[in-house]
Amino acid sequence: MNWISLTHLEQLDNIQEASKHKPQLIFKHSTTCSISKMALARMERSEAPDSIDFHLLDLLNYRSISNAIAEKFHVFHESPQALLIKNGECTYDESHGGIQMEEIIEQANQ
Repeated sequence: MNWISLTHLEQLDNIQEASKHKPQLIFKHSTTCSISKMALARMERSEAPDSIDFHLLDLLNYRSISNAIAEKFHVFHESPQALLIKNGECTYDESHGGIQMEEIIEQANQ
């Protein structure tokens, strides 16, 4: 899995713009949460398609970015959380054990 680290607020505008050409996934990860670690490990064991860009947010170090994501894409904050951004909008929002690569791929292809 080739994660793109999400560390700057300005990246959200870039993600939103890039999503008009290629689906973008934001994975919000809490490094101290065992459920988040499990969800991240499950994602990393899955084969990631080249048709989606994968962004990883360290929630504890970049909480302000997480808050901006909630506001920008009109979602409630959860952790772990996977958000699929297509055509500038969040089209898929899942958390905890519901985060599944197969479902992300299916949603990206719609």
